[in-house]
Amino acid sequence: MGFSGPGKSDADLVHAALVGDRESLAELLCRHWDAAVFLAARVLGSSELARDAAQEAAIAVMTDLERLRSPERFGAWFCGIALNVSRRWLRQLRSEVPGLPDRASELPGPAEAADIATRVHRAIAGLPNGQQDAVLLFYLQGLSHREVAADLDISVGAVKARLHQARAALAPRLAPITDVPEVTTVTTTEWIDTTVAEIRRSEGQDPWQRTHIMILRERGGERRLPMWIGAAEATALALLLESVETPRPLTFRLAVGLVEAAGARIEEVRITRLLEGVFYACATVRGPGGPREVDARPSDAVTLALTAGAPIRVDSALFDPAATAEHLEQSVSYPVATADIAAEARERLRVLHRST
Repeated sequence: MGFSGPGKSDADLVHAALVGDRESLAELLCRHWDAAVFLAARVLGSSELARDAAQEAAIAVMTDLERLRSPERFGAWFCGIALNVSRRWLRQLRSEVPGLPDRASELPGPAEAADIATRVHRAIAGLPNGQQDAVLLFYLQGLSHREVAADLDISVGAVKARLHQARAALAPRLAPITDVPEVTTVTTTEWIDTTVAEIRRSEGQDPWQRTHIMILRERGGERRLPMWIGAAEATALALLLESVETPRPLTFRLAVGLVEAAGARIEEVRITRLLEGVFYACATVRGPGGPREVDARPSDAVTLALTAGAPIRVDSALFDPAATAEHLEQSVSYPVATADIAAEARERLRVLHRST
């Protein structure tokens, strides 16, 4: 991702983005990203949710940029969208967590958010060139220490030294911004180790009308978590659970092989939350540059975990009997179980292999 230099104003970058310059749009989002996440965290009380809210706001910006009437106020507009997303999510959280405090009255407005972003970038611009480059690449572009070292043609140790020096120089300049009350998380997450108990499928002549469900069960316990998944993912999981040997490697085996070939490994997957009936998950991949989280659908994440032999962990709050009882009861009525799904898939694979 390139940067257009300090001479480019927000308005200049907006005009360039509107005619198709993706790097200008990327720089606009980078300029105001920290402020958007900061404000979202003040609303949601969770840095993880705040980043997700900022990502949703960024998608809205990408699709609605032409509606911005004052290009010079891009920062306030972006942060305002992030705040609206966060407040909507907070209302949803409050309905699930009774007694959640209202934090909205503590928040600065969009104009102050834009001012925060400007002050942060001015502080970074005041650093020596080497430190400034390291900060932009590591913190704003999200590169690893090794990637920054390769980009700047210096050692990893030199990158770490520059970042340490930059943090020391920025601390007093940004103290008025960063000296805020500590954000208290909404809940303390307890991660539960789980395993895939079974895959079940409804009956029906039309394959497009069939529905599939994956049921996770806590290890050493009785709680279960049902999730609706797609047919392809259900088939892959059934083949893995039944230890079916396939004529050719399946897609998920290829994905794990590519990760391992790159000198990395899938360390764990987590089912993180449920919003508006949709489960969210992430996979932690540990490589030479350290661990990184990758967003994923729960079915894909679980299939990767089974393929790689990685643990599957679920936020304990998701094991809500009131929310899962109906789906568990419905899944029991599904007549096609894991072994049946795997047997059908194995036969299809054999036929396909013989015909090719």
